[in-house]
Amino acid sequence: MDRELLIDALRGVYDPCCQDRGVSIVDMGVVEDVRQSGAHVEVDLIPTTGWCPFVANMSAAIPEALIALDGVETVEVKVVWEPAWTPDRLSESARAKLTMPLEELEPYRLARSAA
Repeated sequence: MDRELLIDALRGVYDPCCQDRGVSIVDMGVVEDVRQSGAHVEVDLIPTTGWCPFVANMSAAIPEALIALDGVETVEVKVVWEPAWTPDRLSESARAKLTMPLEELEPYRLARSAA
């Protein structure tokens, strides 16, 4: 199976903290590697922080997405710490979706100034 097909299947998996903005784990840059050997797929996952509470959610959603593909029977998700995740790993579309425009922040600044 083509590696890109596996990656495309992971574009439908979300870290719960970014799902509302439509940023997949691929666009977040937390998928370090995907390897297939026969009907088995291994995915290396880099948490954004050492205390990321959503690793368990992603570790359950990844196999569901990949086993739905023909030819994939088993999936192993490995949490890896090297290389460390940094915001540089975000795709351009993720960066745009996660940036809050200054005009959206202005009401918060004014409310704090008034208090």
